[in-house]
Amino acid sequence: MFLLQSPEVRPLDTFSAMPESFRRRERSAWADANRGGAITDSFLEGPVLDEAGNLYVSDIPWGRIFRIDAQGQWSLVAEYDGEPNGMKFLAPGKLLITDYKNGLVQLDVASGTVTPYLERRNSESFKGVNDLIFDADGNLYFSDQGQSGLHDPSGRLYRLRPNGQLDLLLSNVPSPNGVALSPDGRVLYLAVTRGNCVWRVPLLPDGSVAKVSQFFTSYGPSGPDGLAVDAQGHVLVANPGLGYVWVLNHLAEPVQVLCGIKGSSTTNLAFGGADRKQLFVTDSTYGRILTTTLATAGMPIHQGKTS
Repeated sequence: MFLLQSPEVRPLDTFSAMPESFRRRERSAWADANRGGAITDSFLEGPVLDEAGNLYVSDIPWGRIFRIDAQGQWSLVAEYDGEPNGMKFLAPGKLLITDYKNGLVQLDVASGTVTPYLERRNSESFKGVNDLIFDADGNLYFSDQGQSGLHDPSGRLYRLRPNGQLDLLLSNVPSPNGVALSPDGRVLYLAVTRGNCVWRVPLLPDGSVAKVSQFFTSYGPSGPDGLAVDAQGHVLVANPGLGYVWVLNHLAEPVQVLCGIKGSSTTNLAFGGADRKQLFVTDSTYGRILTTTLATAGMPIHQGKTS
């Protein structure tokens, strides 16, 4: 008789906390709409590392991008009129950002200049783009979440090809959020926050998707957010409502549960370090970066390809 083993439970440690000088303890339009009007001094998301090991994170309500060095020291890279979320490098020194207000935007990290990249689809604004990932061929997958949910399952998943062609892959998602790819690039995992689950999206050779299924089901007040995949194919799921990161095997069974302190909101995650075994996790409740070291390295994160 097969018995499911209990997952290993491990604490997440604090790598660095946002300095008080960067915390804005005042109301914002974003917090009024998304946090019930609560004072939100920051809301960290979108962790990504550069080749030198610096960690970049976004701050949604205040339109800020920060760089955190290996010693945990923070510096402000950009502040602009936007609501930045997910980030990936388009090229060295060039960040591509999903911005709720502005669509896809590009940031030159040296100058702090933000410019449009893809503002609309067929002259129609996006609902509110959320997260993104490149595959090995330079295709960009990104989620368009807006305010969708179980009451309005109209969130979208897009693919932007290197030649500029924009494909709508899904349009019926109740709050699409984080995106990640399997090691062979043939499956996309999509966090569905208001559905409290992760979808499995097969990517077919002809460019279509089919037999999309529910891979993992969570619980609690706020469902899966950011995703990552390691070299063995484990899917890591940041679950802000629980303050957990689930580490799931190929059957979607939790083999590890990584826990922040009580009240943490674990929004997103990225692998780093020289061997890519150090996991960095954004905690939006306390404006911190959490960390732990895992046995398996994370998958390399691809950059965009320029024609």
